[in-house]
Amino acid sequence: MADDLSGFSMLELFKLEAESQTAVLSEGVLAIEEASRSAESIEPLMRAAHSLKGAARIVGLEPAVQVAHALEDCFVAAGKGTMTLRADHVDLLLSAVDFLSSIARDAGALDPGSAWPARAEKLVADLAGLAASPPRREPSQPMAAPPVTPPSAGTVTSTAETCPAEPPAQEPTAFDLERATTQPTAAGTPQADAPAAKAGRPTEAADRVVRVSAESLTRLVGLAGESLVEARQLRPFVDAIVRLRGRQVELCDGLGLLEERIKTSDATLAAADADLLARSRRQSEDLLSSLTRQIEDFEAFARRNEDLSGRLHHEVIQSRMRPLADGIRGFPRLVRDVARSLDKQVRLEVHGDQTGVDRDILDKLEAPLSHLIRNALDHGLETPAEREAAGKPATGTIRLDARHRAGMLNITLTDDGRGVDVERLRAKAVSRGLVAPQVAGQLSEVELLEFLFLPGFSTKEQVTEISGRGVGLDVVQTMVKAVGGSVRVATQPGRQTVFTLQLPITMSVIRALLVEIGGEPYAFPLTRIDQIVFCRHDAIRTVEGRQYFDRDGGSIGLVMATQVLGVESTAQPADPMPVVVVSDRGQQFGLIVDAFLGERDLEVRPLDPRLGKVPDINSASLLENGSPVLIVDVEDLVRSIDNLLSGRRLSRVQMERLAEQERRRKRILVVDDSITVRELERQLLQSRGFAVDVAVDGMDGWNAVRTGHYDLVVTDVDMPRMDGIGLVKLVKADPSRKDVPVVIVSYKDREEDRLRGLDAGANRYLTKSSFHDETFLNTIIDLIGEPAS
Repeated sequence: MADDLSGFSMLELFKLEAESQTAVLSEGVLAIEEASRSAESIEPLMRAAHSLKGAARIVGLEPAVQVAHALEDCFVAAGKGTMTLRADHVDLLLSAVDFLSSIARDAGALDPGSAWPARAEKLVADLAGLAASPPRREPSQPMAAPPVTPPSAGTVTSTAETCPAEPPAQEPTAFDLERATTQPTAAGTPQADAPAAKAGRPTEAADRVVRVSAESLTRLVGLAGESLVEARQLRPFVDAIVRLRGRQVELCDGLGLLEERIKTSDATLAAADADLLARSRRQSEDLLSSLTRQIEDFEAFARRNEDLSGRLHHEVIQSRMRPLADGIRGFPRLVRDVARSLDKQVRLEVHGDQTGVDRDILDKLEAPLSHLIRNALDHGLETPAEREAAGKPATGTIRLDARHRAGMLNITLTDDGRGVDVERLRAKAVSRGLVAPQVAGQLSEVELLEFLFLPGFSTKEQVTEISGRGVGLDVVQTMVKAVGGSVRVATQPGRQTVFTLQLPITMSVIRALLVEIGGEPYAFPLTRIDQIVFCRHDAIRTVEGRQYFDRDGGSIGLVMATQVLGVESTAQPADPMPVVVVSDRGQQFGLIVDAFLGERDLEVRPLDPRLGKVPDINSASLLENGSPVLIVDVEDLVRSIDNLLSGRRLSRVQMERLAEQERRRKRILVVDDSITVRELERQLLQSRGFAVDVAVDGMDGWNAVRTGHYDLVVTDVDMPRMDGIGLVKLVKADPSRKDVPVVIVSYKDREEDRLRGLDAGANRYLTKSSFHDETFLNTIIDLIGEPAS
């Protein structure tokens, strides 16, 4: 919640807000074309346009104010039922959304000689004509309930729902801070792939977020990993001291035994010697007691330190995770535009869009997924006429599914199109000289489909702007391999094609199986291990010089890991032998290792680039005792095994201190769904010395009030999820917080609005014009005094 945006100018804040609001507008407008809008989807569009208008007015961007106002008029008219938004209106509406997105990104938008005013004037005129157009009527329906208009090619439309008679005098609203601070908008022209945030979707639970550069976060992950490794190195010290205590125990026992023997034997010692022996025994026992106490304290410290470092490392890793939705928001617009250009009707379904993905992987996902979608649109899905002739619905479906499975991110892209013609693929491979005709006839479907990923390979005869060059699937496979994942394709002729991407959830940490090979530890990523087994010597079969063992009804080839990796064996294979079974592209092998050492979470560290590509090794890490361990590249390893068999080669106190420092200043909570207004209020209050937290809507504000201590709350009125009036009532109804002053700051300046806020329990009701003089700050000081406590 406590977002640190104090270093941003007002124009930069407006850009952030525009990124969020244009995402809402983009998907909402697309919903019009897909016949899926409702009262819940029209209202957020009005709110988003109104938010942009208010924010643009604050920064003095008049062309944006005009276009946003014209957009708002269109949505208000649709809500009132005085016009019908149809599919043929979508291009103009999207042009207006792209205009707002582009002007927000233009650093010279405020220059007097810019072209923005002229572009805005034309757009406003076009939108005004749109808003003034009469609604279509069906004979059986009244004007207030506009009918569904016929769908255009590639799109479906629906009627607008009725909204209140007067447009709400709202303030900038519907801003999701987390999305705005992490997601750029890829719009700018009507053909650009604009983001599409869920219009009408309730804002997700707003976390407290801070803008951090990717480079800084990467360094933080590295430091947290080093901290974890250093903390784990305390364990060997504890073990060493425990062994030292054991030797001390032996010494004490030996001295005690010696003293007893002297007492029971005939030997006599001088009094001084006997006294020295007794004193040595007592000192030894005292040292043992002291050493035991120190070990207990040190062991407890080591456990706490390791636990703290582990939790720190986990939280830092989690901070790198972003929902998949952040990387695919432009896809609805992409599908819509490409489908229209191909004269096809296509619907995109996304499931699991909140699945967490490492930001480094997410940044690389957009291009390959975009290639797969374009491939499905052009190659897979048929035209409406072809689909109807095949007994299918005229509208095709592309389904994107994402989920975590077995520690990996699985993304599946399915289209219900014509599928891949395997025989045509076979003929294409032969004609290009990729495989001999006699060999091609024996290739399985899985083997043939692998040709699709070859560079320059395409089954399409003509090259278009969308496909035909044979580079798309090659890009997909290159990206997936670069992050340590895999991609597979399956098809059912006439029914569907399915691409499955299996990727690591994060590139920073992996769960791995440690094994010993040649006396050294090696790590196998768990996601690349099929199984681990113990194989007895008498279960091994030899066929044509190769060794196999049977498992689950199949035969698995056996090789010595020391031979593949080129290291010397330090021991004879045990009986039974520990075997790691791995596979890639249909090939499966068992590697005989010296021992299983258990599972570990390893911090992945890339090898020095000066080493080049180390055969069979992907990266490295450090164990808890500081020893290095190499992480195996399973794909490369399987290739090496195949070549080998083919004969080609055989702290809490700190937190309390910080909290005490914060308690010395008076704290204020600012609740407003407009980032521009919210940051302006924060800067005004912080400039006077107040400690300020912010919340993005009433629900977020109430959660903050319940879990923290605040001397005063400043809130807007019109906000999603919970408005300011509801927040005031909750605060004043809570016995432990009813005395906390609440100030409402709103654009609504009517007397009835002011009375409504005061009746709810607000201590003051101000309009946002109070920012331009000392009224706002003077009101705060009148209620809680100066900032220093």
